[in-house]
Amino acid sequence: MFKFENQLVKLKHDVLTNIVKLAKEDKVTKEELQKIPYDMIKGEEPTYRDSVVRERNILLERSKLAAGFFPNGENADELIDIEEEKQILYVIKNACDMCPTKKFEVTDACRNCIAHKCQSVCNFGAITYVNGKAHIDPDKCKECGMCKKACPYDAIAEDMRPCKKSCPTGALDINEDKRAMIKEDKCVNCGACMAACPFGAIEDKSSLVKVVKQITSEQKVYAVVAPAITGQFGMKTTYGQVKNAIKAIGFTDMIEAACGADAVTVHESNEFVERMENGDPYMTNSCCPGFLSYIEKIVPDQAVRISGTVSPMVATARYIKANDKDAKVIFVGPCTAKKTEALRESIKDAVDYVLTFEELLALFEGFGIDPNDCDDIVVDQASIFARGFGAGGGLTGAIENYVKDKGIEADFKPIKVSGGAEIKKTMTMAKIGKLQGNFIEGMMCEGGCINGAAKIAPAIKAKAPFTKINQQSTMKTVLSNEKIKEYEDINLER
Repeated sequence: MFKFENQLVKLKHDVLTNIVKLAKEDKVTKEELQKIPYDMIKGEEPTYRDSVVRERNILLERSKLAAGFFPNGENADELIDIEEEKQILYVIKNACDMCPTKKFEVTDACRNCIAHKCQSVCNFGAITYVNGKAHIDPDKCKECGMCKKACPYDAIAEDMRPCKKSCPTGALDINEDKRAMIKEDKCVNCGACMAACPFGAIEDKSSLVKVVKQITSEQKVYAVVAPAITGQFGMKTTYGQVKNAIKAIGFTDMIEAACGADAVTVHESNEFVERMENGDPYMTNSCCPGFLSYIEKIVPDQAVRISGTVSPMVATARYIKANDKDAKVIFVGPCTAKKTEALRESIKDAVDYVLTFEELLALFEGFGIDPNDCDDIVVDQASIFARGFGAGGGLTGAIENYVKDKGIEADFKPIKVSGGAEIKKTMTMAKIGKLQGNFIEGMMCEGGCINGAAKIAPAIKAKAPFTKINQQSTMKTVLSNEKIKEYEDINLER
């Protein structure tokens, strides 16, 4: 049904699929979880690790986390439910390869040149010459990177762990055992470390078991699907096929989160105008929970500038529940931080559970559903600009379109940033009052949601179909007054 990017992605998928199958039969027990490693690994020869025993231990820990339990219990038999924990990402201890921790290291490319530029720019006396080759003393090195910049032969390599290097907040640290650890007070659950680790040692906790229980019961369960779903299953798979596939699993219906994005566009545009009239220097978006948490944890004095409008996920969920009081709402997207957002006290009433695209794919396989085999139908509940929220700059484009269409007078000067480095730079400029604009669209994942940590298709492959399918859409480009009125009675405040 699906071609995986690499073996690690396939491995994660197989574990999730096994959990779905167990949940369908209501057999999520410690005995059944312990069978998964043996079902997945046949024989006694290791494939990736030093022993097959370790490989199976890792799979057991991964299976426990996928089933909603703490992965690293002292006793392999214990199952500790972590559903209420606000931390989403966990380090699977056995899977961490304890990568080298020295950030800068001299390689064999060093030619023992006469200038010794690396040594001359080091202000900490960390570089000496041993046997005709530069040497960096890790105890003296302050990791400023000047030596690397100065070397004319690129002989100094930056060797920071992928997980630590990817973390935008410094939440990823190394413990005394040289294993990765997450400092929860700084973590925004963006999943960058999860996506960066080539050993799959960092994973997000899952609500798959709870969701399967919901959709196999008599409950009315609605799926709210993020715009970034376009392109995840290839160029030929349509929105309509995905919707029918989701309904075939057992969901009552699938509603586009883009519907809520239309409502957010209107509400946030009006909020922006009001803030500018009140003399605010700038406003940020609030639709990206990773970006929102970044501001709250790293630059909390700027949190007052965050939009008070809910995200499209919450807007859509509240709309569904306003029209069906018995509804259960499951959000499906590429974002691990959405799992954190759903736990916020002010919006816990909206979304019951959050699944990632990885988990949706496991649902499809576990229930024997292939979207490509499903009938196509027209899905045009939202505007084309609302679907654009799935990529960086999409929110800005939607606001610009709405302001222009409604003839709203606004000096709208947006700054579109994505990825930890750009966000850090932009928020630093905002903090010191040197921002070259008055609206920040921040997306924690580089390129936007289509590059979310829990996507199933690489962004480089998903972007083309995402753009093409949306461009070919017959959906409207402007919001009718009737469409706007649908959300007039819905609470869109965070």
